Amino acid sequence: MHDDRTLTERRLARVLDQRLRPAVHVNSLPLEVSVHHVSGEPVPVSEGISGPHKPISIGEHWGPAWSTSWFRIRGTVPADWVGERVEAVLDLGFGSTQPGFSAEGLVYRADGTPVKALNPRNTWLLVSERAERGKDFEFHIEASANPLIFDFDAAGDPFVPTRAGEVAPWLRAEGPSGHVGEPLYRLTRMDLAVFDETVWELVQDLDVLSGLMHQLPEDSTRRSQIRYAVSTALDAIDLQDIGGTAGQARTLLAPALSAPAHASAHRISAVGHAHIDTAWLWPVRETVRKAARTVSNVTALMDDHPDFRFVMSQAQQLAWLKEQRPEVYARVLEKAATGQFLPTGSLWVEPDTNLSGGESLVRQFVHGKRFYLEEFGVETRDMWLPDTFGYNAALPQLMKLAGIDWFLTQKISWNTTNAFPHHTFWWEGIDGSRVFSHFPPVDSYNGDLSGADIGHTERNFRDKGAANRSLVPFGYGDGGGGPTREMLARADRLTDLEGSARVEMEGPADFFAKAHEEYPDAPVWVGELYLELHRGTLTSQLATKQGNRRSEHLLREAELWSATAALRTGEPYPYAALDRIWKTVLLHQFHDILPGSSIAWVHRETESAHQEVARELNTIVDTAQRALAGPADADGGSVVFNAAPHSRDGVPALAGAPRSTPPRTAPVRPGPDDSLVLDNGSVRITVDARGLITSAYDLTAGREALAPGSVGNLLQLHQDFPNQWDAWDVDAFYRNTVQDLTLADEVTAHDDAIEVVRSVNRSRIRQLLTLREGARRLDIDTTIDWREREKILKAAFPFDIRAGNSTSEIPFGHVRRPTHSNTSWDAARFEICAHRFLHLEEPGWGVALVNDSTYGHDVTHDVRPDGGTTTTARLSLLRAPLFPDPDTDQGEHRLRYGLVIGADIGDAVREGYRFNLAERAVVGTAVVAPLVEVDHSGVVIEAVKLADDCSGDVIVRLYESLGGRATTILYAGFPLTTVAMTDLLERPLAEGSELPVTSDGVPLVLRPFQILTVRLTPRA
Repeated sequence: MHDDRTLTERRLARVLDQRLRPAVHVNSLPLEVSVHHVSGEPVPVSEGISGPHKPISIGEHWGPAWSTSWFRIRGTVPADWVGERVEAVLDLGFGSTQPGFSAEGLVYRADGTPVKALNPRNTWLLVSERAERGKDFEFHIEASANPLIFDFDAAGDPFVPTRAGEVAPWLRAEGPSGHVGEPLYRLTRMDLAVFDETVWELVQDLDVLSGLMHQLPEDSTRRSQIRYAVSTALDAIDLQDIGGTAGQARTLLAPALSAPAHASAHRISAVGHAHIDTAWLWPVRETVRKAARTVSNVTALMDDHPDFRFVMSQAQQLAWLKEQRPEVYARVLEKAATGQFLPTGSLWVEPDTNLSGGESLVRQFVHGKRFYLEEFGVETRDMWLPDTFGYNAALPQLMKLAGIDWFLTQKISWNTTNAFPHHTFWWEGIDGSRVFSHFPPVDSYNGDLSGADIGHTERNFRDKGAANRSLVPFGYGDGGGGPTREMLARADRLTDLEGSARVEMEGPADFFAKAHEEYPDAPVWVGELYLELHRGTLTSQLATKQGNRRSEHLLREAELWSATAALRTGEPYPYAALDRIWKTVLLHQFHDILPGSSIAWVHRETESAHQEVARELNTIVDTAQRALAGPADADGGSVVFNAAPHSRDGVPALAGAPRSTPPRTAPVRPGPDDSLVLDNGSVRITVDARGLITSAYDLTAGREALAPGSVGNLLQLHQDFPNQWDAWDVDAFYRNTVQDLTLADEVTAHDDAIEVVRSVNRSRIRQLLTLREGARRLDIDTTIDWREREKILKAAFPFDIRAGNSTSEIPFGHVRRPTHSNTSWDAARFEICAHRFLHLEEPGWGVALVNDSTYGHDVTHDVRPDGGTTTTARLSLLRAPLFPDPDTDQGEHRLRYGLVIGADIGDAVREGYRFNLAERAVVGTAVVAPLVEVDHSGVVIEAVKLADDCSGDVIVRLYESLGGRATTILYAGFPLTTVAMTDLLERPLAEGSELPVTSDGVPLVLRPFQILTVRLTPRA
């Protein structure tokens, strides 16, 4: 037989795309279309439907950026279409871009009930299943003119800077109301047509066989069989009578589609999914509409496909539907009751887990799981987090404490250096907790069940032999949209098909139960899941990160002092306000908000939200502290409150005490060679005429911290132009060029501070260096008027320390990372995350860098000619990417960091908390004893609050912070009835969880980095 494989495959592609797909909708007629353009923000459905409409023709333009247009379509079913399935084909001007990234629409009936969404891959609307003679109909389309910020289909660079992501003009204080700008979209098609089901089914047959054929080896028997069946079917199609010959073609294809899969075929659990970024290239308000569109789509599909299962993984989005779109939410409840709509993921939003603080991650679980329990009666057992930029090593323990058994992500497949070695494995955290985990080998959370998806899944699965199952999340995502009827058709045909993996539609719980049973001894991965990409997200959009860090610490203070005031003075505890504020903070920890990778609109809204959070929380803290501080005395004395978990300056941890004089700061004195010196008897800091630290000397240990001939607090400017993903990435080659900022405009000695002013290009940097009496920490208060573009600013400290590892704070503990680049895994960690501190040490002596809002760091080491080792730690202070926000970080910023000299890991922990939790002085005379305390310096009390059930019980969350075992006593400053260990949702962990109470308190034993949540019931 002659080789005609290429000829047949090219023939199939052309016939399918140019003849068969267009023939699905035949006998089309234009619809009557009118439009109502809405000025400003979206309006309620009733208002959009009832507004004044005017006719609009195909080809007319509509929709300035971020505006909404309400299209009304009307028509009458022709008499000769009676009994046919009739659909409307509605193209708002989508072009070829992916769903969720440009124009989108949601169709409503005339009474305002939602039907389904429209996007570039989903343009059909059912008008009548079996048309009746002369039936009139009317629908309305809420069309969003979202600008195309990121063009996935661009032939060139999709990361072109654009101002399309700025706040809509009508929302700017100085801007006009109404639509501004040129229309973005051109109305393309609004037709009524007969849906030819046989032709549609033929298209799906050929689509699946074509996809499978191209995944099989060229010379395989199965590929040849499929090619022959396809060729025969194509011969049977009369291109002038496709509808009349499609049935015969399907008959000829049936044997190829009915051949069963091999017994050893890979098994795929297909899970309907629509990853909807809670904000990204669109504002939060648009996400509410994306959720409504997507849910309307999938619940409509469920009506026709009872086996279809769909997961939705962010409780916040469902809460929005409940509050703002109850008619859509009613469909969610309906389909959840049938087991088709599956709440999953256990989180309030899908947060960034590098940057979010430990207590924030706890509350993500608490609010997410509680919503699912209260609304659906579902105890979720999985953490579904496909798109986050790395995963901290505390998460396995947090998952276990939240009652979670399974973890799923996909993002590690984006690694640019090292391929992760497993797809199914046990993930072990810093405390030893393990969670059964899966990375879908499809390498996507937007699967479409195409031949390419299925083929790649099986080939890529790294646990072959020992295991044979994987999961594919399918459905258009990022911008939403979800699965389509074509994807469900593929799933149906791939259930049992020779040459393909077996595909079964089921939920994550079904998959994980089967995978665990099949592979209980899966390999173990210990420690963080570091994403070898998107390292710039540790630094981009400083104001967003500062707002989050400060919100987290203010929430700690608000809960602590409110709980203390409630028990001590009867002050009402602000349950509702704290619940609402926590949800606001959690929302803005979404993995494209907190990392700084969203459009300008998102970050400006986030900054406003954080400012309002700070205002409210400061009011709550002030109210509680005034209640606790007692009356003022004649001398106007103050009570100093210390919210840190360690005592300082005579004030116990979590307590308040009168103080007559504030701590003093070491004076500035002149040194040799025009230098300036800060000396408090413990450490001595020398600053030269350039404003650079030439010596950081530990007077107690008799040791210099800085490497010989080097300078500390050296600001360095690098070119920062990654190959792609501007706001997301810092590529390793940024280090190839550097500008050391060694010139100072001014170096000024004040009584208690050294002021250094520098200019670089159009930017200006002012730093104040101070050293408190008795402290081992040099504070560097930095104000920057940042005007750079595509640059990154670092602060370098070259230490005379031979440290093989650096130690970085993460939620509820710390991790150690190599300072060398022995392996490709080590080299890929050239930018690392640290929360409040980064620590370096040799046995017996070390240093720490603490900060109030910096997360990105890098640590390297080199051996000097004298044989000593210089270990250089640098903080990443600011970036200036141009995409997606061309004004990222432009303007004035204030940030603080500090150098702790002669610090062990306990010092680093303590100073990190102190640096972020300033003392507060309130007029009064009372001594405020701590509500709770522990007697072990390595045990940190992270949260003190009243129980969420309003019972008046006190919840204490604490953890072992040093990485060793700890035995301590938890003392309560009030009489106790019972004490119990709980999960994160404040429920008893198990039978026998009640702890013994003695007159001295509650004895506790903690393993390294163990987190305990203790519920204390006060005696009435």
